[in-house]
Amino acid sequence: MEPVIHASGLGKTFRGGVVAVNGFDLQVQAGDVYGLIGRNGAGKTTALKVLTGLLRPDTGAARVLGQWLWNAPREHRQRVAYVSQGQQVPGWMTLADLARYASHLYDRWDDDLLREHARRWDLPLHQTVAGLSGGNQRLAALAVALAARPEVLLLDEPAAGLDPVARRELNTCLIDVLLRGTGCTILLSTHLLGDLERLATRVGIMDRGRVVVEGAVEDWQRTMRRVQVVFAENEAPAEFSIPGALRSQRLGPVVTALARVTDDAQLNGVRSLPGVRVNVFTLTLEELFVDWFRDTAPATGSGSRATADSSQPGFPA
Repeated sequence: MEPVIHASGLGKTFRGGVVAVNGFDLQVQAGDVYGLIGRNGAGKTTALKVLTGLLRPDTGAARVLGQWLWNAPREHRQRVAYVSQGQQVPGWMTLADLARYASHLYDRWDDDLLREHARRWDLPLHQTVAGLSGGNQRLAALAVALAARPEVLLLDEPAAGLDPVARRELNTCLIDVLLRGTGCTILLSTHLLGDLERLATRVGIMDRGRVVVEGAVEDWQRTMRRVQVVFAENEAPAEFSIPGALRSQRLGPVVTALARVTDDAQLNGVRSLPGVRVNVFTLTLEELFVDWFRDTAPATGSGSRATADSSQPGFPA
């Protein structure tokens, strides 16, 4: 079955030679909630804009629901909703005005659903958008996107500017969308990794314009570990490496790695070394993200890609 979202070899360079996306590959299956994470400038926003057809790539191909949105007909484009990080909603419109306008663009428009979200998020229907707080303007844009009942929902930092209560309501709302069984597939970029940990089924880490590692959140939670090996000597042996390491750092007698540990016995060979102490720490998604970017070089070559549900020993990058 073809992925709902499929990008292959996307590249986008802006004026001045700024490379935003470089060899971007992505596959998102029907019903997934896929989280795209990365440091500022990694290319997440550009990648989403290419997928939605707002930007034309220099290289590669991007299909959503089987078509490139750059030149897809209205009947196809209305199956996709997008809320950008800097969403520009006409300030002179009220939410009710915005809903009436959007209802002409989407055949599956659900006004009752819009009003349900307006009540849930305490959004006034008849106040101009310009009179709303920044967070509520963002919620208004999300309410409109959800009322379109899209088959694919693309969100760029959806919770930016929201207080903790509003963020929790947003997460609950997205979970409701999935539980209603409408078949909606969600791709979102965010820096709020605690929220993503509760929402996402899969996560991909972007670096320098491409996805460099991806996998199922459940698998990452079960297997990704920080492993610290302390040798008795002043320096760790030059040839030593931690099994399953993705990123490694050496400091005198201490070797620390972000590693995939599928079985505790995987480290028995290390534990059997004379005078060695081994510490293993579980990681949240945020800790994994920080550890991934702690070093500047990947475990095996820049720009390589790993899959977190690979069955190969050592989880090669």
